[in-house]
Amino acid sequence: MPASPRVGAWEPTLTDERLASLRIERQESRGRRVWLWLLLAAVPLGGVATAAWVMLGERRLPEVSTSAVREVRLESGSTVLNASGYVTARRQATVSSKVTGRVIEVLIEEGMRVREGQLLAQLDDSNTRVSLELARAEVGATRTSLREIRVRLDEATRELERRRRLWERDLASQSTLDAAQAEVDSRAARIEQQTQQVKVAEARVRLWQQELDDRQIRAPFDGVVVTKNAQPGEMISPVSAGGGFTRTGIGTIVDMNSLEIEVDVNESYINRVSAGQPVDAVLDAYSDWHIPAEVIAIVPTADRQRATVKVRIGFRELDPRILPDMGVKVAFRDAAPVDEASMALAVPRTALRQLDGNDIVLVHQNDIVLARRVVLGEVDDDLAYIESGLEAGERVVVEGPADLVDGDRVREVTE
Repeated sequence: MPASPRVGAWEPTLTDERLASLRIERQESRGRRVWLWLLLAAVPLGGVATAAWVMLGERRLPEVSTSAVREVRLESGSTVLNASGYVTARRQATVSSKVTGRVIEVLIEEGMRVREGQLLAQLDDSNTRVSLELARAEVGATRTSLREIRVRLDEATRELERRRRLWERDLASQSTLDAAQAEVDSRAARIEQQTQQVKVAEARVRLWQQELDDRQIRAPFDGVVVTKNAQPGEMISPVSAGGGFTRTGIGTIVDMNSLEIEVDVNESYINRVSAGQPVDAVLDAYSDWHIPAEVIAIVPTADRQRATVKVRIGFRELDPRILPDMGVKVAFRDAAPVDEASMALAVPRTALRQLDGNDIVLVHQNDIVLARRVVLGEVDDDLAYIESGLEAGERVVVEGPADLVDGDRVREVTE
């Protein structure tokens, strides 16, 4: 009876032979890898980088543009009227001098922030300083003269007392007493006159001091310099003079806290606008940025030629990106109770993507994009409002290759 094979005994098969051949190939592959590392070790560092570049091939990371997730205020109600206008400043002034003079120093540049009372420019004040010193000298002279007259009055008063005693003892005539009395009265009148002269001289000092101060041009309020109109050496005057060679202002200052919107509404639709009405404003420069605003006032007059009424609109929150004279489009909305207003997260509409029938966005973190499922709210032409899935401040991809997937490495580019 033939012996049965032992359990677990190994017998060569075709499959085992193939496996054995694979082991040989792995050993050969391992040997080639060792040879490759020896080759890289034998060349300089620059050669290693070049060799690695050749082996791996040139691989450029895809470029993407991103935008931050912003928190915006939503207003309930529908749009009842659309209009366009411009950003204006309620406080804006071209700063000039009260006197005509030559500019010797200008201390402002465009874009500079200034405080109320800050020195902006200096006019030539050499003649004014001389006149001020002369006025001060006159004050000193009149005061000295006043002190002299008072001394003479004391002397005349004592002389009057002596003559009165002599007159009482019949040792002096009445005329002598009257002359002494007249001298005292004259000195007293001189003192009163000289006191007034001192006041006049002091007033003249204040006048020339004011003239000196007027040679210093200062900011009338806090603001930002938007134009610089004069240079050292030019003449400046509060009125136009000199055939165009005289400046009428040093520069223009705008109070950025007074920015608002002015729009002209056709008088046929002015009945749709009311004070305090909520407004959605969009600057032409930032078409994806919706700015909450409200109607300040309707100017109570109409333009006869254009058949329009001017409406003033105030921003609820100011932003450094809002600049004077920017174009803006506004949408007047139905007035809604305050408690119906809410905050929402918003991203540019171009950030939305589809994956397996779900709305997603690609969140950019440390040069890696992460696919994030989101729940959408309202979507308009520019913005998509996110109910859940994102947090304010995160950055999402708004432009990039269409084949980006979760975990891809990318390179962020900025314009």
